[in-house]
Amino acid sequence: MAFSDPPLDALAYALQSGALPSVRGDALFLRARPGVALRALQGLTLRCEQSFRPAFDALHREGYEVETQRDEGTKAPLVLLLPPRQKEEARALLAQAVLRCAPGGRVVASVANDEGARSVEKDLARLTGLGGSLAKHHCRVFWSPPLEGAHDAALLAEWQPLDRIRPILGGRFRSRPGVFAWDRIDPASQLLADALPANLRGSAADLGAGWGFLADALLTRCAGIAALDLFEAEQRALALAEQNLAPQAQRVALGFHWHDVAAGLPRKYDVIVSNPPFHALARGERPDIGRRFIEVAASSMNRNGQLWLVANRHLPYEAVLEARFEQVRVAAESAGFKVIAATGGRA
Repeated sequence: MAFSDPPLDALAYALQSGALPSVRGDALFLRARPGVALRALQGLTLRCEQSFRPAFDALHREGYEVETQRDEGTKAPLVLLLPPRQKEEARALLAQAVLRCAPGGRVVASVANDEGARSVEKDLARLTGLGGSLAKHHCRVFWSPPLEGAHDAALLAEWQPLDRIRPILGGRFRSRPGVFAWDRIDPASQLLADALPANLRGSAADLGAGWGFLADALLTRCAGIAALDLFEAEQRALALAEQNLAPQAQRVALGFHWHDVAAGLPRKYDVIVSNPPFHALARGERPDIGRRFIEVAASSMNRNGQLWLVANRHLPYEAVLEARFEQVRVAAESAGFKVIAATGGRA
């Protein structure tokens, strides 16, 4: 299934159209995403960074040089980026792009209009000045002038640490801007945590574990859980989960897996919990992701295993649940969310 990526398409257009002075050689692409548009960037040797596993794997399959994070001393004459929506994370990424731009090089960003394009464009203008911009595919592409040390050093120093790891919720957990529900307990996850029966036991998995709240709640509530594997596609979130669950590691066997759940799981479990994502990078609502999580869970259950899942009430998961599980019931509902308990998974 192919999905459009307007910010990536707009970025490719800006580089091909002549709006930007021609650049050849190395280009560093922060938060790179795969797509047909990348193939059009002739003359550039792309070195990509991406911490989201599905995008990382797709870039790798397409033959691009990709790492989760390179040595921050690595510089390039062209730094491309697709800034995220979260303001602190986006400003930290802009600062990183400037720091990693070679003397005389440019920083080029592309953002969808409904993802805050004007705001991010103003931020780059504050940081480096603006070399130019264009509108395409309901996005804005904008770039710095050639950078010869001409940037706001004080602002750069202020923005660089904005996405740092920090204590949240009274110090019980650690998180950082940009991961899902980074500074709060997501109400859907809280509803699921409150609905979990205390007698769950055996081996468990958390699909789409985020920074670890639901996994911690499962272990705190259910003393019979002997082992727990956390599967999370965003490496930045998984690293936080490993820190947040460290107090539980003394009594439970924990596994932390940077993994695309849609690719399937390596083993079977007695209990699976999940608050599955229903958006992907820079794309609209994606209920197909949640449906795939349900299919993978059904194929990864031991006999009499239980799936406990929470979702927005409007999401169309009932058909796949009924097809892949023998028994399905709504265990709780509140504030637009529903908790589903399912047993008897069919491979």
